[in-house]
Amino acid sequence: MTEYGGFPEGGRPMAKYIRHACAFCALLLAALLANATRVQVVQSREYNHNPANRRATIARYQQPRGNILVDGRPVTASVDTGEQLRYERAYLEGPLYAPVTGFASQTYGTSFLEHAEDGVLSGADPMLAPLPLWNDVTRGRNPGGDVVTTLNGRAQEAAHRGLAGRKGAVAAVEPATGRILALVTSPSYDPAELSGNNEAVASAWARLNHDPEKPMLNRAVRQTYPPGSTFKVVTAAAALDAGVVTDLDARTDSPDPYRLPGTTTGLTNEGDGCVDASVRDAFEWSCNTVFAKLGVDVGVRDMASMAQALGFNDSGLRIPFSVSPSTFDPHVDKAQLALSSIGQYNTRATPLQMAMVAAAVANGGLLRPPYLVERTTRHGGETVAGSGARPGRQVMRPATAARLTELMAGVVEEGTGTNAAIPGALVGGKTGTAQHGLGNAGVPYAWFVSWAQAKDAPEPQVAVAVVVEDASADRGEISGGGDAAPIAREVMRAVLGR
Repeated sequence: MTEYGGFPEGGRPMAKYIRHACAFCALLLAALLANATRVQVVQSREYNHNPANRRATIARYQQPRGNILVDGRPVTASVDTGEQLRYERAYLEGPLYAPVTGFASQTYGTSFLEHAEDGVLSGADPMLAPLPLWNDVTRGRNPGGDVVTTLNGRAQEAAHRGLAGRKGAVAAVEPATGRILALVTSPSYDPAELSGNNEAVASAWARLNHDPEKPMLNRAVRQTYPPGSTFKVVTAAAALDAGVVTDLDARTDSPDPYRLPGTTTGLTNEGDGCVDASVRDAFEWSCNTVFAKLGVDVGVRDMASMAQALGFNDSGLRIPFSVSPSTFDPHVDKAQLALSSIGQYNTRATPLQMAMVAAAVANGGLLRPPYLVERTTRHGGETVAGSGARPGRQVMRPATAARLTELMAGVVEEGTGTNAAIPGALVGGKTGTAQHGLGNAGVPYAWFVSWAQAKDAPEPQVAVAVVVEDASADRGEISGGGDAAPIAREVMRAVLGR
């Protein structure tokens, strides 16, 4: 065998092939790393959201979900099914709290607080992690956190019991803070029916969505109604703030019937004694003619300004889930303005919006935005995020609010709202009967808005709005005091502890 420079003949060509093979292997390794980077970084979102990828779904349900708390106790739970999607959501007193919790379904997703606070409840919120960057690397999931609500359990139960299955809704807030104390809608449903992923869940979903009574509709925040005479609180506020009314007891130039400007249509009242009635008497006995004319005298600009300051036409309100905007049309003629000023024409309001109106009056004209979440916590109870409270805004002069509290107190003391009176407390309110349907032929909606203050308390503690859709009161009554006021009274009593 011939040697060449100490190597076997052909050794150098062999080394060349080895170098080429190493280079090729390095190229393959680089390609593999590049592809892994492409898959795990560039295309990770696409793969994560691919319906065929069940890893994220399985991981989501491998641990119990955090709870929603009322008065410090959970109104939700998690049930271990032993299946691949291991934990299902359970609800304690489901129909009572459904307008707040919503549902958390393995099939249909989430709604209301279950949706707005899903990151905390599912454990996905990075705020729950002591070492968020480590979780990003390991793709680990923290134990679900808890959501502490502002609800007053006794008030929630009183509202639910008062509606007694009738279509309607109740919203109650704390005027000084904006904390939502009760949020009830009726009829309701049990969110647990939707928790799993079997045929019974699909059947329940179809049944609930096709039910003409709409049990899944949150009427307190997602349904708007003509507010009827309860809107006279807004009209009176605008008139007082604008200086159109300076003396609550002076007689007004208000004929009965009142001819709507530019038309031959005469507006009348349900009761007698409204001709030239003072604002105080017209408010206590809900004279449409006086307040329709008063709205026209104030003018559309000032009426719209007051309504918008109180929250009408606000499409961005969240508590933290979204609230349907209440509406007051700023582009109306005088006849339409007259009807809008008594809560008719196309004026619409949610019960929560009207509770905000009552709260602003009770809080000296300072409106605190409503909120439902007091704080969120880790599984062990450590606070993650604080209250959803936001700064308030002065929506009317304090002097205007003081005179409105007089007017509302008069309604309960000797007007149409005596059914809301509570011994040992100062209560103010306004009744309303809202017309609707073709030619106003529908059964009127019964409304009541109110606030209450225990006589030993420094300020009002609760403001309430109630609407009953299928009001059974005698159609001849001036307002909804027969149906809605007793419900509001029981909610206020629950908050006051009376």
